[in-house]
This record gives sequence, structure tokens and C-alpha cells, in this order.
Amino acid sequence: MNLPKTTKKLLKPVGLSLLLLLSPWVQAEIAVVVHPSNASEITAADISRIYSGKLKTFANGGTIVALDQAEGSPVREAFVKQILNKTESQLKAYWSKLVFSGQGQPPKVVDSSAEILNLVAANPNMIGFVDAAEVTPNVKVVGKF
Repeated sequence: MNLPKTTKKLLKPVGLSLLLLLSPWVQAEIAVVVHPSNASEITAADISRIYSGKLKTFANGGTIVALDQAEGSPVREAFVKQILNKTESQLKAYWSKLVFSGQGQPPKVVDSSAEILNLVAANPNMIGFVDAAEVTPNVKVVGKF
């Protein structure tokens, strides 16, 4: 296509701007994972309660150890928004209040999805969330969002 140079110069930034505007709607799917031996039925409401510190044991009696992605990671931002229905600042304020009053501790933060997958695969009491595209056969997916 033969377009004038000025038109080409304008199209590039406009195209990039549109891509950036549309990117929030093209979010990756989140997979919540547990150890393959964990037979507990876990609902979306359970996941929200786990990551709010309100549900502390699996149906099989095992103590839940929730793993969290680092603040600022895209998968964490999507999880907080979609599953917990909060903003990052609301979640931070929520946990600050619980920690200050001695009523709870936030989930353990790990550095990467790979670390979450390794830890969950090694411990039947752990639960974590990763981008669904990163799931390995060493874990069991209990929910996709």
C-alpha cells in the first residue's frame, strides 16, 4: 500500500495506542493449582476465601498454605481484580488491618510462576495461581478464570 509519509508516521502511533488500549481485554487466563494428590473440591468462592485468610484448611483437613505472585506482576493484578474483586491498594489495606490486629498473615509471596509450580508440586497443602499457559503436569488445576 502506497501511503504518503505523513500518513505512515501517524498510523504507527495510532496503531500502538489502540493496541495498548485493547490489551486489558486480552488478559491471560489464570489457573489456580494444587498438588495432584489434593482431592478437595475448591470453588471460586473458596479461592477468594483462601486468599482473604478466611479459609484455612482444605476439605481433607490439610492446612492451606497460599502462595502469591509478586506485587505488580500481570497475573497477580488480574487475580486480585477478577477473583478477589479488589484493587491492589484495597488488598494491601485489608491485609495491613489483619496483620496489625493479629488476625492473620497474607499469603507467602514468591518470585515467579515457576517457583509457585515447584512449591505446589512438592507440597500437598500449597495452593497458588499462575498464567494458565505456564501450567505443568506436576500440578492439578482446580480453577481457571
